[in-house]
Amino acid sequence: TGRPVSPHVTIYSFPIGALTSIMNRVTGCILSFGAAGLGAVELVGGSGSALDLMSTIGSQGGIVTAGAKFAVAFPVVYHYVGGVRHLMWDRMPDYLTNEDVDRASYALAGSSLLLSLGLVVV
Repeated sequence: TGRPVSPHVTIYSFPIGALTSIMNRVTGCILSFGAAGLGAVELVGGSGSALDLMSTIGSQGGIVTAGAKFAVAFPVVYHYVGGVRHLMWDRMPDYLTNEDVDRASYALAGSSLLLSLGLVVV
């Protein structure tokens, strides 16, 4: 429409707690679509076709294999660790202060990245 966007939209930055919460939802969707995709490959291609697909991806070389491993490992690890974080908050609501949420959010992001990279080299 040619109308200017409100300035707050361009200067607002989400807090780390909101970003990690959104990312937890995104990784959940990624895992759902990945599982549905593998199921569709198996249904359309017949028994063992998903295994063949994974074997083909695994034999493409180091960079492709590492990328594929990370693409699977990161959503699994992030979503799992994010779930553990929420279980801890449910059990210990005293840790729901702004500072503790920020600390837990940075720990979630960092530990997920490190654990995922560790799984890539396994």
